[in-house]
Amino acid sequence: MAARGAGTAMPPLLLDDEEAVAVAVGLCTAAGGTIAGIEETSTRALAKLEQVLPARLRHRVNALQAYTEPVPADRPGPTVDPRVLTVLAAACRDQERLRFDYRGHDGSASVRAVEPHRLVSWGRRWYLVAWDVDRDDWRTFRVDRITPRTPTGPRFPHREPPEGGAAAYVARGVSAAAWRYQARVVVHAPAEVVTERINPAVGVVEAVDEGTCVLDTGADSVHTLAVYLGMLDLDFEVTDPPELVAHLRTLTTRYARAVQVPTG
Repeated sequence: MAARGAGTAMPPLLLDDEEAVAVAVGLCTAAGGTIAGIEETSTRALAKLEQVLPARLRHRVNALQAYTEPVPADRPGPTVDPRVLTVLAAACRDQERLRFDYRGHDGSASVRAVEPHRLVSWGRRWYLVAWDVDRDDWRTFRVDRITPRTPTGPRFPHREPPEGGAAAYVARGVSAAAWRYQARVVVHAPAEVVTERINPAVGVVEAVDEGTCVLDTGADSVHTLAVYLGMLDLDFEVTDPPELVAHLRTLTTRYARAVQVPTG
């Protein structure tokens, strides 16, 4: 029987034991994802996979399903239409201008014309990073608020991505919008050292020189910010926001009293 080439019906897949288990784990995880309809699709695919798994592997997969319980998200994220994701991804790949209806966070509606660059998955949300043609600047758009208009527009030339790449751009924008307090902290350590100690969801690190970097971070309270900075276990300087500066001074005095040796 002649081998089937790309573009025809799906051929049988040859997976080793670890690959088969990895696919099963991925399908189990996807069943709790944020892409609309993927739960049912993943469950169907997993059922088909289990039918052809050898008994030794089926036992491992069944154990994983039976003895794993996900923790529900504090705030369930919005679902995304997979068809919208594929349209956006194709426009990014083909470098084709895109027009879409967009619903802002306040419910306002607008029509946007963009040069799409990348899709970014952040927590339980999807974002499109694109060059906004009308605003002549980079912008981030929530995918669940996008309704694409087809067909796509003409091709556009390559444009240098925003500083740090698409994921870092989304991290800066999304984090800044979500936090009550934002801080720009000079840390006296190499950027790679700080990056290893900070969760990407908490801050963005930019190198200044070989021994110094800047950390853009934030939180809903200065108390939480102080904890983040203390956990770095590195020397740093803070000049803003003033509420954080005042709180750090209070902590400095408090900690100094804690280690004072009584006299007399």
